[in-house]
Amino acid sequence: MEERKLRMGVAGLGRAFTLMLPTFAADPRVELVAAADPRVEATQRFAADFGGRVYASVAELCRDADVEAVYVATPHQLHAEHVILALERRKHVLVEKPMALTLAECEQMIAAADRAGARLIVGHSHSFDRPIRRTREIIEQGNLGRVRMISAQYFTDFMYRPRRPEELVSEHGGGVVFSQAAHQVDIVRLLAGGVVTRVRAVTGAWDESRPSEGAYVALLTFDGGAFASLVYSGYAHFDGDEFCDGLSELGTAKQAGHYGTARRNLRRASSAAEETALKNARNYGGRDYVPQSAHAAGQSAERTGWHEHFGSVLVSCDRADLRPLPTGVMIYGDEEVALEALPPPRIPRIEVIDELHDSIVRGRAPLHDGRWAMGTLEVCLAMVRSAREQRDIELDHQFAVNR
Repeated sequence: MEERKLRMGVAGLGRAFTLMLPTFAADPRVELVAAADPRVEATQRFAADFGGRVYASVAELCRDADVEAVYVATPHQLHAEHVILALERRKHVLVEKPMALTLAECEQMIAAADRAGARLIVGHSHSFDRPIRRTREIIEQGNLGRVRMISAQYFTDFMYRPRRPEELVSEHGGGVVFSQAAHQVDIVRLLAGGVVTRVRAVTGAWDESRPSEGAYVALLTFDGGAFASLVYSGYAHFDGDEFCDGLSELGTAKQAGHYGTARRNLRRASSAAEETALKNARNYGGRDYVPQSAHAAGQSAERTGWHEHFGSVLVSCDRADLRPLPTGVMIYGDEEVALEALPPPRIPRIEVIDELHDSIVRGRAPLHDGRWAMGTLEVCLAMVRSAREQRDIELDHQFAVNR
C-alpha cells in the first residue's frame, strides 16, 4: 500500500539541510513543497529542484496552508522562535539538534506543541542510526545483563571548517558542546536507559582564533549505576574515522588525499566575512555545492556508503561488550567475537522519516520528542557549567527510554 506523503516545508537551506536532502529526496513518504531562506541563491535552487514555493522568512513559510510539517534547520539560536512559529500555525515540526539553547526555551516549545496537538521531533542526531538502535535492542533482550559502562570518543577537525561568526560564540550555541556533544549524549542516554543523574566535565578552548569550546571530556552517571565517559576534540589532527574502518561520519569511504582539507581551505579566508562566504559557497545553492544524491540515484552500497556513525562507542555489559559500527554491531562475548551484520541503508537517515511519519500518520509516540531532547540539552548545559564551576552538576529533567 502506498504511504501518504508528508508535505514538508524547510526553514533554513544551510548545511544541515544539505545533509538531510538525500533523505527527503529519496523517501517516497516526503514531498518538499516550500522553503524559506534569506539567501536568494538557495531559494532559487530549491524552486528549480522541487518546483516548490519559496519565502524570505520563516513566518511566511509557516503561513503556507499547504505545508503540513516544517523542518527547522535555522541557526541554533533561532530554533525556539521558529519552532514556536510553526507550532502556532499547527504544523508538525522536525527541528535540528540542539533543540534550543536553554531549558526555558525547551519548555516553551513543548508547551506550544501540546497546545497545538502537533508533533515535535528533534533530529537528526546519531542516536537515530540503525547500529545504535540495534545495540539498544540487543541490550533490551536481557541476555547480556545490565549496561555497566559506556565509552564514546571522536576526534575531528570540526573547529576548522568554515563557520559563521555566531558558530564560534558559545552563547549563540557555537562550539562543540551544543553542535557535537548532543550526538554523543543522545547515544549514551539511549543505550544506558536515558536518565542521567550527575555530570562532571572539563572543556577546552585553546585556539584564540576560534573562541568557543572546541573539546571536552565528560563523565555521566546514570540512574541505576551505569556511567559513561565522553571524549570529543574538534581540534584533532588524528582522524577518528579510523576507529570505524575508515568510513566517514556519513558512512561513506574517506577519499585519499583529503587529509588536512579543512585547515587548508580555512587559510583562504582572511576575515569573518570571507569565512562566511566560504561556508555559503558549499551550502545548498552555493557555487561549490555538490549534491549528495547517490542514494536517490539508486547506486550500490559500495558507492553510497553504510550507516552513519559518531566515532567509537563501546558498551560494557555483564556478559559482553557491544560495539556499534557502520556495518553492524560487534558482540564480544565470553568465548567468541561476532559481527551482527546490518544491510546497508536503502535511504540515508531513513530512521528520521520513520519516526516522523509514524508519529504523524499512525499516531505513534516518537522517541526523540521535545521532552527527550530537553534531557539531552540539560546534559550539554551541565557540561558547560561543570567545566566552569569545576564541580559535579545534578540533573532533574531526565526521561527514561520507554518506547
